[in-house]
Amino acid sequence: MRLGAAVLLAGVLSLSACSAGSLGSSDDAAGGKTQITFLTNNDPANVKVAEAVIAAFEAKNADVDVKLDTRPQGSEGDNLVKTRLSTGDMADVFEYNSGSLLQAIAPSANLTPVTGEAWAGDLDDTFKKVVSSGAEVYGSPWQTISGGGILYNKPLYAKLGLQPPKTWADFMTNNSRIKAAGTAPVAQTYSETWTSQILVLADFHNVSAADPGFADKYTNNQAKYATTPAALAGFQHLEELKKAGYWNDDYASAKYNEGLAAVADGTAAHYPMITFAVTAIETAAPGKTNDVGFFALPGTDASKNGVTLWEPSGLYIPKSTTGDKLTAAKKFQAFLATPDGCAAEASATSLGGPFAVKTCKLPDDVATAVKDLSVYVDAGAASPALEFLSPIKGPALEQITVEVGSGIRPAADGAKLYDEDVKKQAQQLGLQGW
Repeated sequence: MRLGAAVLLAGVLSLSACSAGSLGSSDDAAGGKTQITFLTNNDPANVKVAEAVIAAFEAKNADVDVKLDTRPQGSEGDNLVKTRLSTGDMADVFEYNSGSLLQAIAPSANLTPVTGEAWAGDLDDTFKKVVSSGAEVYGSPWQTISGGGILYNKPLYAKLGLQPPKTWADFMTNNSRIKAAGTAPVAQTYSETWTSQILVLADFHNVSAADPGFADKYTNNQAKYATTPAALAGFQHLEELKKAGYWNDDYASAKYNEGLAAVADGTAAHYPMITFAVTAIETAAPGKTNDVGFFALPGTDASKNGVTLWEPSGLYIPKSTTGDKLTAAKKFQAFLATPDGCAAEASATSLGGPFAVKTCKLPDDVATAVKDLSVYVDAGAASPALEFLSPIKGPALEQITVEVGSGIRPAADGAKLYDEDVKKQAQQLGLQGW
């Protein structure tokens, strides 16, 4: 399971294909307008954003009527998208995965390229990579970027005179000082096992910095976690932090919202997490959202310090959309890559990260952790998470990371076990070389 799917079950993020509603798009004009259908996932929060975007778009494009259509989340919605593309019955514009899973719908065969559109030049460079195939760009962004790393308590850092670390050694030094001051250095919440993966998954920027070709070699069965030092490091971080006694005492039973509350109120100094979680802090710890900052998971080289990104899904136009509908669909797709489109999204949801459009600015009242993340993105110090570059993510990772983080299994053994888990999935996908 992709991390996005696990998080979706936790009710806080939707990263993968989704949703189910009426089939097909209308060929009828509505009062002289061109009517198009927009297909997106049926998560209630997502639908709220879609409704706000449609309203804002129609206010500026009186000649277009956009009909909202939804599809189920998870594999059911994924299969629906593939079926409708194969039968030529896809909506005029639709939301779907970016990254490796986009390749599963054969973009060059099924989608309308937008490489030459003026707005494509405004896309964040990292996002542009994950909505591209070959030399062509196919999508505009749907909602915002999230970053994986460390949420930290800013008042505690100020009290102890600490600075956000840029190397793992400095991070461990900070943890030592925090423990000596009587506070749990790092919150873990293994009652919800998906949260145990972050120290491994969010370390991918460091893996990529050390071995830029790792994602391709990994996909082609030419590189392993257990035998690639930079990739093994994520498992070693879990082992090292556990052995040092840096977890919260109730790490085995604590839940996600308790981890957020702990880092927000200073009960714990750090919580490895993805920034979409920022939107849930106000519920977990009212009034404490801006006491939480963010820094990228530190690696070994401060000069290469950067963040692992979970990119938004994309908005795409199928090749079955033609004529006036194609013109209208292109306007709608382009709207999501403008400041007005970004503002419409922000009006309907709390932001867990920066926009994937260079011309869009974050609101002044955005959470502190999101501002911290945007500094990395603006500087280009970022890499997509591995799941956006490779279709392979073994389903047992969260159980393995719980074992390593609990001291049940050594890091080296955990990495080897995960390599076996990955092999099973690659064979199920029918990938060559496995």
